[in-house]
Amino acid sequence: MKVHSLLGVDQRHLSAVFILITTCYFPSVCNRKKPLCLDEENTNPMNLHSQETVFFSATNQSQPISENIKKPDECTIEEAESSLQGSNSLNCEEARAVLGRYEYQTGNIEAALHVFNGIDIAAVTPKIKISLSDLGKPDRTPSNNYGAPPFSINTVGLLLEAAYLKSKSLQNFGRYKEAAESCKVTLDIIESSLPDGLPENLDTDNKLQDTLTNTLELLPYLYQLANSHHETILSYRRALLHHSKYLNNQTIAKIQKAFVLYLLYCGGEEAYPPNLVLKTDASFVPKNNIEEAILLLMILLRDVSLKKIERDPSILDHLSYALSIAGGLGPLGKQLEELLPGIIDDNEKYLLLALCCYGTGDASAALNLLKIIYKDDQNPNCGLPLLLASKIHVENPNSSEGVMTAKRAIQVLKDKGDDRVGVGYYYLGVSLSACSRSEVTECKRVDRQHEALECLETAGRLTRMVDSRVLYDLSLENAEQRKLDAAFGYAKRLLYLEGGSHVKGWMLLARILSAQKRFGDGESIIDAALDQTENWDHGELLRTKAKLQLAQGEVKRAIQTYTRVLAVLQVKGKGFGLPKTHFEDGDRTLELDIWNDLAKVYISLSQWPDAEACLVKSKAISNYSASTRHTVGFLYEAKGLHKQALKLYKHALDVDPAHVQSLVSIAGVFRKLGGQSGPVARSFLNEALRVDRMHFSAWYNLGLLLRDEGPMGLREAADCFEAAGVLKETEPIEPFR
Repeated sequence: MKVHSLLGVDQRHLSAVFILITTCYFPSVCNRKKPLCLDEENTNPMNLHSQETVFFSATNQSQPISENIKKPDECTIEEAESSLQGSNSLNCEEARAVLGRYEYQTGNIEAALHVFNGIDIAAVTPKIKISLSDLGKPDRTPSNNYGAPPFSINTVGLLLEAAYLKSKSLQNFGRYKEAAESCKVTLDIIESSLPDGLPENLDTDNKLQDTLTNTLELLPYLYQLANSHHETILSYRRALLHHSKYLNNQTIAKIQKAFVLYLLYCGGEEAYPPNLVLKTDASFVPKNNIEEAILLLMILLRDVSLKKIERDPSILDHLSYALSIAGGLGPLGKQLEELLPGIIDDNEKYLLLALCCYGTGDASAALNLLKIIYKDDQNPNCGLPLLLASKIHVENPNSSEGVMTAKRAIQVLKDKGDDRVGVGYYYLGVSLSACSRSEVTECKRVDRQHEALECLETAGRLTRMVDSRVLYDLSLENAEQRKLDAAFGYAKRLLYLEGGSHVKGWMLLARILSAQKRFGDGESIIDAALDQTENWDHGELLRTKAKLQLAQGEVKRAIQTYTRVLAVLQVKGKGFGLPKTHFEDGDRTLELDIWNDLAKVYISLSQWPDAEACLVKSKAISNYSASTRHTVGFLYEAKGLHKQALKLYKHALDVDPAHVQSLVSIAGVFRKLGGQSGPVARSFLNEALRVDRMHFSAWYNLGLLLRDEGPMGLREAADCFEAAGVLKETEPIEPFR
C-alpha cells in the first residue's frame, strides 16, 4: 500500500514495476536459458539497486508522478509486459528501456535520461542486427547456424525506441550533438540490417515503423539546432534518398517540405551537390541550394497533382519565391499551366501566371491575364490585380489606361479597408504625371500636374513616408514643377530612409542642388555618394560630378573626372568576375555619352582634333545614335559649316524624332541661314516645347524668332524671354527625369 501511494499509479502500472524489479534483482525467477550478465561495476547489488531504483528516487527528487501533466497511456505497460515476457533474452537493457520510457512519459526527463544512459546500445547492436536481418528474410526461417533470433521484434522495437527517447531527452537539455549521434546510431542499425526496407508483413501494431519515422524527422532538426549546416543537409538527403522506402507518402512529403524551408530560408553556406550513385545521363543534379529546393517543390507539386498527398497552398508560394530569385519564372508559368483544375483557384492561377509573364518581360500577356480577373466589376478580390495592371501601365506608354485602373484599384481597396490603398494613389499620381507631359494645352497640363502632386502627397501620408518609391517620385515631381525646396526635403528624407544605398537618390539630390545653383554642395553630395556606393555604380555619379565641375568653370578637373569614368568602364568591361552582358546592357550607353560630353567640351575650347578623336570613339560604339549625330552636327556648326550641321541634325531626328536638342539646333541653324525659313524653324521649336515644356533654350530661340518677325511679335517674344529666364535660373545640369 505504501509503494502504491508513493508511486501514484494504478495496479496495472504497479505490476509492470514489479516485473522490472524481478527482472533486475532476481533473474532466476524468469525462465532464462542463461543467467543475467552485468558489467563489473554493476556486480555489486548496491550498485544495481542504485541504478535501477531511480524510478522511485526520481519521484522524490522532482515531483510525484501523480502530479505530472502528461501520464502514460494505459496500454504502455501492457506492451512492456508482453515485450519482456515474450523474450528469451530478458536483460537489464530491456528493463531499462521500459523503465526509461515510463519515466519519459510521466515527464521525469532527467530520470529517464539517467535510465537510458545505463543501456549499453553498442553491446546489444549485433543482436539487434541479427534479429532485424532475420526479419528481412522472405520466409522468416531461423538460421541453421544461429537458431532462433536473439531478440523478438517487440524487443528490437523497444530498444530502438529507447534510443529515440534518449535523443529526445538530450534535446530537452540542449545537448543537441549527443542527441543527433543517438539518432544516427539507430538509423545506421536499421539501414545496415534492412537494406531493402521494412518487410510488408510486419505487424501493424509494432512500433518499429513509428520509431524509424520519428528518428528520420528528428535527426536533421537536431543538427539544425546544433548549427551543423552540412550535417543537416546530409541527414535530409539521407532520409529522402536511402530511407524513403520505409516511409509513406505523407511522411516523405513532410520531410521534403522541412528540407525546402531549410534550403530557402535558413541561410548558411551553399551545400555540396548530392553525389548520386545511380545516375543516368538524363538525371538532373542540382548545383546549389535554390535548385535543390526547386526540385523538391516540383516533386511535391507533382504528387499533389497525382493526389498522392494532400493539397498544400504553401508549396506554390515557396516555389514561386524560389523560381523568382533563381530567374525561373518561365518554368514556373509552365508548371502552373499544367496544374489540374481544382488544385488552386482560377483567379489565383491567372494572377500567378500574370506575375510570371511580367517577370519574363511579357507585359502584354500579363495585362491580358489580369483583365480576365478584374473584368467583372462585382469581383471584390481584384485589388491586387488592378494594382499590378496600374504598375504595368506606369512602366509602359499607356498613362491614360493607367489612370483608370489606378482609380478603380483605389475604390476596391478602400471598400475593403486595405492598407495598400496608398500604393494605388502612388500609381495614380505617376500616371497623371505622365499624362501631363503629353497634354497639348498649357491649362490641361497644369491641372494634371496639380492632380499628380496631390495624389503623390496622399500616397506619402497613407504610407507614412516609409515607401522609397513614393518619396522619390514626390521629390521628382516637385523638382520638375520647380518647387525646389520641397523637392530637396523629400530627397533628403529618401536618402535617410535608404541609408544612401541607391545611386538614383544621390543623383536626384545633386541635380536639385544644381538647379538651386549650389554646384559646390552638389559636388560634395556626389563625393559622399562615391563613398557610400559600390565601385561599379560610380559611372553615372562621376559623369554628374564632371558636369558640376564644368558648371563651376573647372574645365581641367572635369576632363580628369571624365577620364576617370572611362577608366572605371574599361576595368568593368574586362570582366573581373562580372558577366559580359552586365557591361553591354547599360555601360555602353554611358561610355557613348561620356565621349560625346568630352567632344562638346573640346568643341567649346575650339580644340577640333581632340573633339574629332572623341567622336571617332563615339561612332565606334554606335553610329546609329541621335546624341552622337547631334554632337557631330554641333562640331560642324561650331566650324561655321551650317549646311553640314543641318544635315547631321536631321539625321539625328531620323533616329529619334523627339530628340529635343536636335529640334532646337535645327531651328537655330535655320535662323542663322535667314531667308524664308522662319516658319519652319518655329515649327521645330513648337515640337521641342511639346516634348519638353521646361527646355529654356527652346523658349529662348522661340523668342529670338518672334523678335525677328518685327513689332507684331515683340510682346510674345518678351513672354518667351521671361519664361526662358525663369527656367534658366532653375535649370539643373541634367534633366531631373
